[in-house]
Formats: sequence, structure tokens, C-alpha cells
Amino acid sequence: MRLTEEDVRRVADLANLALSDSEISRMAKDLDGILGHMDKLNELDTTGIEPMAQVLFDAGETATLREDRERPTLSNADAVANAPSTSGGYYKVPKVIER
Repeated sequence: MRLTEEDVRRVADLANLALSDSEISRMAKDLDGILGHMDKLNELDTTGIEPMAQVLFDAGETATLREDRERPTLSNADAVANAPSTSGGYYKVPKVIER
């Protein structure tokens, strides 16, 4: 699949990103390379390979997962304590959708 600069402009517009012409050109090249790599991966024969439920392996003692356990949640005051702006116990954020 060939990704064009027009495709990148459309996606950037949908994501509300202001990209320069040089950034669009670079992104088109980079994204086209990624999609090309994905096409190569799709050519691999995966017959007989079982799907993985997760990418972790049975590592026993060395596993990096912690045991799930119930803990008290943060209070509302603690949750917003470091926020630059709050109102009524909620975060206040600037409006980001201009269209």
C-alpha cells in the first residue's frame, strides 16, 4: 500500500495536527515504511501457530506482575490535589476542540 502526502494531510487534519510540509513528507515516508513492513509480516505463514492470549510467558518467580489485591482508592481531594486548576472537585482543562 502506498501512502500519499494527501493521506497524511487528511489524518493530520482529523487529529487536529498542524504539520509543516517537511513534516508531512517525512511522515508519509515513515508511515509508508511501517505499512510496508506490516505487509511483509502478513506474508508469513502462521499455520499451526496458536494465538497468544498475552505476550507474557510463564516466568514463575521472575514475573514482573504483581498480585491483584483490593486497596482503598484515592479521595477526590487527593486525586485533584496537584491539578493546576479545579472546580467542584473536578479537573478544569482548556477547551481543545476549536472546530
